[in-house]
Amino acid sequence: MTAPHRALVVVDVQQEYFAGPLQIQHPPREESLANIVTAVETAKANGLPVVLVQHRLPEGAPIFAEGTAGFELHPDVDAVVDPSWKRVTKSFGSVFAGTDVAAWLREQGIDTVSIVGFMTNNCDLATAVEAEGLGFMAEVLSDASGAINLANEAGHVSAEALHATLMVLLQSNFAAVATTAQWVEAVRGGEPLAKNNLVESAIGGSAAVAAG
Repeated sequence: MTAPHRALVVVDVQQEYFAGPLQIQHPPREESLANIVTAVETAKANGLPVVLVQHRLPEGAPIFAEGTAGFELHPDVDAVVDPSWKRVTKSFGSVFAGTDVAAWLREQGIDTVSIVGFMTNNCDLATAVEAEGLGFMAEVLSDASGAINLANEAGHVSAEALHATLMVLLQSNFAAVATTAQWVEAVRGGEPLAKNNLVESAIGGSAAVAAG
């Protein structure tokens, strides 16, 4: 396999996810934050392009309103930002929707996007899924992202179960899923991450269920 041309996409590491109703629940947000910082520092040390994304809603919105504390980047991430990096705001789940991120990545010769940030169950998922249609390989760092507890008319699910399920789902088709440590080693070695496929995952799933 050829060496990937990666860019790190840092999704919405904003204060909104550290307080209030959208507070990240799993993995523990301080652990995922530390891993995000590690990924950013690794990208910087290895010359990877970085896209820094913030979700923005209109003034008066209950969350992510520009100018509010919740809109701001977490200070741990803000402290390691390079002014030369690509910065965008978005109003949809995917970082590609309504932005010039895909065009910018192509200009940089990027074929693989490494996704960190929040949330696993919304913007990370949407970005990884849309990447496929745009012709990019996607990588998701499982311990540098995070989910929330959900409950609605369709049922309820814990953040831990939701995060684990989405990692399996992404690895089955849409992205290569790895820990931050595994990703760091892959970056340093210029190697791709292993990605499964839907057929193999289906066969493995049937075997796992049959084994109890």
